[in-house]
Amino acid sequence: MTSGKKTKAARSSVAAARSSVVAKKPKPWGTIIAVIAVLALAGTVFGYAYAQISEKNRQEAALAKWQPSEENKDPSDQIQGVVKKEYPAGKHVQPTQRVAYDQSPPFGGPHDGAWANCTGVVYAKPVRTENMVHSLEHGAVWIAYNPDQITGEALDKLKAKADGQQYTMLSPYPGLDKPVSLQSWGHQLKVESVDDERIDQFIKSLRRNQYTYPEIGATCDSPTFDIDNPPPFVAEKPGADAVPMDGGTTDPTENPSAAPTPTTQPSS
Repeated sequence: MTSGKKTKAARSSVAAARSSVVAKKPKPWGTIIAVIAVLALAGTVFGYAYAQISEKNRQEAALAKWQPSEENKDPSDQIQGVVKKEYPAGKHVQPTQRVAYDQSPPFGGPHDGAWANCTGVVYAKPVRTENMVHSLEHGAVWIAYNPDQITGEALDKLKAKADGQQYTMLSPYPGLDKPVSLQSWGHQLKVESVDDERIDQFIKSLRRNQYTYPEIGATCDSPTFDIDNPPPFVAEKPGADAVPMDGGTTDPTENPSAAPTPTTQPSS
């Protein structure tokens, strides 16, 4: 009997020892921390992606009212500061001629027969005005900026709005009376800051807006315009031999009757 009790006691002692060993086994903190880190990273990535998608959706919703339609042919009427004028289309001048434009930068009137390439081009140097105006006739938006006022990060923001965007072009415009000026055919908006929300509203409203530009379906890819070496901008005012706003030669291949007839008053 005594022997049995000792055996039982020994077994209990061994079990207790094993239990003690198991209890003292360290927890895998490294694995736990790694799992927590992975979950935290995944949460951060998901949160960032969700925020980006939400912001994109918010921006698209905010710009929806600026989408042209049969019921809303010229959304820019709702943009404060937009100036509108009526210009006949299809009036051309020679490459050696200048036009006595009534606006600076101009946004309509006689222009060179060759249009400036407007396939999302960012021009590093000022470009001859008469070529840029022709691109507006094709439905493009021209973003001009004062190179003395817009540099660095501000210029990068403007470049992002034009670079690679079809029917858009960006160029410096020396002597511009405002930091930024946007032009489409018969329309202009000048702003003080590259962060002005009206810039995107103008582009959305008027780029290739079939109700506001003359040459519907015209291309922006110019076969004769040298993007790398465009005709230079001339800062001096045109002389007495300049082509007047009612001048120029009508191009029979174009359809001047397609010119829109916007009002001449700035929107309020």
